[in-house]
Amino acid sequence: MAEMHLKKDWGQEESIRKGFGRGLLEAGKADKNVVAACADLTESTQMIHFAEAFPERFLEVGVAEQNLVTIGAGLAAIGKIPFVSSYAAFSPGRNWEQIRTTVCINDRPVKIIGSHAGVSVGPDGATHQMLEDIALMRALPNMVVIAPCDSVEAQKATLAMAKDKRPNYIRLSRADTPVFTSPHTPFEIGKGYVFRAGSDVTIVATGTMTYQALEAAKLLANKDISAEVVHISTIKPLDGEVILASAKKTRHVVTAEEAQINGGLGGAVAELLGERLPTSMIRVGMADRFGESGEPDELLKHFGLDAESIARAAQKILTDHTNHSH
Repeated sequence: MAEMHLKKDWGQEESIRKGFGRGLLEAGKADKNVVAACADLTESTQMIHFAEAFPERFLEVGVAEQNLVTIGAGLAAIGKIPFVSSYAAFSPGRNWEQIRTTVCINDRPVKIIGSHAGVSVGPDGATHQMLEDIALMRALPNMVVIAPCDSVEAQKATLAMAKDKRPNYIRLSRADTPVFTSPHTPFEIGKGYVFRAGSDVTIVATGTMTYQALEAAKLLANKDISAEVVHISTIKPLDGEVILASAKKTRHVVTAEEAQINGGLGGAVAELLGERLPTSMIRVGMADRFGESGEPDELLKHFGLDAESIARAAQKILTDHTNHSH
């Protein structure tokens, strides 16, 4: 079980995007066909390490996100493995039609890096806090959607993306967050993992919320509630089997994501359970709202995306079930 491979000490913090930067450099060293392009945010998206190591394989396209992915599709058509990066608010936020038309319809293995996603971007406020990207990208045929939980997993995911033959989207956050997986924690595109075993309630989490879910499970354990935490690093294709196995055991599901629950992970899990195993469920995430300016931790608490809020949702679903069964 994956929980055996989590770090004992969770004191270290690092931005998830830094893992992507390391992974891209490593992928570039391993395969000369790996190329990169950025829309004027080379340092912010951590593409700078690749750009400095391989200047002849790097393109700065400027503030032109539509152009960014179209160039990526062209490079993929001639056998390259293009990674294209910007803030998620702009890619896929500004160029979704080009992603759909040039990347997905042609099924080109372009790797789209959406950095600075979620409300934890902080002071930049609602315009830059991309919350709709999971829903936007999940709806596209052929697109793989990945949201790593920490910088170590982001590095593994980047290396896996370089070898994957499909269009990929990876969602990265800006703020420093705890590093709790280790080099030995398993990662595979399309696989979900039980990070903590439990029997009363299942918490299905992705991205930055997996750490919050594990902390919520500790809070619940203090109240004699056994929470199982399922980490979904790949939202599409979704590992339905790991979610169904857990839901069958606990019969109560809470989802947690730093994104809109409409069409996001919560939507994906609701679709799965609705078709295969109707289960009582609460979705924790952005409830049809835009973000606001503030400090990351302050915003997570304000929008009910912290460990305490996830624990409350789990308690509520169990209480509601108890009341209904009487």
